[in-house]
Amino acid sequence: MKKYIILIVIVVGILFLNCKINNNPMKKIEVGDEVPSFTLNDENGNLFTVNSTVGKPMVIYFYPKDETSGCIKEACKFRDEFEKFKDLDVTVIGISADNVASHKKFKEKYNLPFILLADINNKVRKLFGVPKSMIFLPGRVTYVIDKKGIVQYIFNSQFKAEKHIENALKKLREI
Repeated sequence: MKKYIILIVIVVGILFLNCKINNNPMKKIEVGDEVPSFTLNDENGNLFTVNSTVGKPMVIYFYPKDETSGCIKEACKFRDEFEKFKDLDVTVIGISADNVASHKKFKEKYNLPFILLADINNKVRKLFGVPKSMIFLPGRVTYVIDKKGIVQYIFNSQFKAEKHIENALKKLREI
């Protein structure tokens, strides 16, 4: 009986802690909002400012971690469909908390033709209000942004990694 009580206390504690961690004072980005301004290092250590890409459509996708199965599938699907994004003059940007060296290795290993940004302190993830998944996993969310810098579509799914690309392309063809 004591074991069950301890287990219940631990589970309640974890859920409470998760609520505190996910209590983000920043507004969650929604469709119709302007993309927030941010600057991060890319996979080569160069500074990338999102304002430099306003004027053409972009897809910004947040993913949990380099070299994990779902993230590999998602990145490779973006790679395999990249010509379609290029034909629509879209900038594709992947963001995770991995460092520059990890992104460089990930990009080279899978021949990724798009930008990877290192959000090592999760500042940009928090700026967008990207929620955690399953209490502790960094969320997987894709934003489609028009050439004026306005968010037109958001897709949030931790387990349908490849669906992010299909949905983004469909929305980009509509705008």
